[in-house]
Amino acid sequence: MDEQLQNIISQIDSSRLPQHVAVIMDGNGRWAKSRGLDRSMGHAEGVNAVRRITEIASDLGIRYLTLYTFSTENWNRPQAEVDSLMHLIAYAIEQQTPDLIKNNVRLNIIGDLSRVPEFALSRLRNCMEQTASDTGLTMSLAISYSARAEIVDAVRRLAADVAKGEVNAADIDADTFASRLATAGMPDPDLLIRTGGECRISNYLLWQIAYAELYFSPVLWPDFSKTDFCNIIKQYQTRERRFGLTGEQIKNK
Repeated sequence: MDEQLQNIISQIDSSRLPQHVAVIMDGNGRWAKSRGLDRSMGHAEGVNAVRRITEIASDLGIRYLTLYTFSTENWNRPQAEVDSLMHLIAYAIEQQTPDLIKNNVRLNIIGDLSRVPEFALSRLRNCMEQTASDTGLTMSLAISYSARAEIVDAVRRLAADVAKGEVNAADIDADTFASRLATAGMPDPDLLIRTGGECRISNYLLWQIAYAELYFSPVLWPDFSKTDFCNIIKQYQTRERRFGLTGEQIKNK
């Protein structure tokens, strides 16, 4: 670990870490294009960034890390790129499973897995099985994921439960609804990071990020470093999270 990173980590208050960090990993294609490379090379380099950030999040003691890996809209990309991405996901997760186990990281997947090719899905499920008992960081990959689709699916689940008489419609509240989402059992993200300089949410965890702190980094995902991540955590700790209250109320709690 280099001296600069050690110095930044020493300034982070371990008692005020975000429990859950969500990341929109943006910029792989632009990173490759700027170097005259095929987009697939950018995605491959992005895997190294995933490894770095998973490692530092685990080292810091963050409990949940959710990475926007492949959206439902991404299925509309050129078929060659989609195929390359699916093979890369399968290869990367197979290669990283031993390290996840070593670092006590549990893998979780959210999204519409019915569209994921079997060769990739089998490797993802194998990794989930092998890391199921790990008790450290939970790393969730959002694959074939759409927040709007997730919300619609949750509504359908609730409607079916009401129709069967298992849920009283008058008793449905925010917690009831959240229990039908793909992230049920996880705390909502405290911090959402998007790399690559874009300032939008892109249909990601729309319900869950209602009170998340947002940080938009200009750094392209393949270049995103442990230092970048730690600097954002440090900046997060300077923000006052009020959840609808006034600053005075927060101070007097």
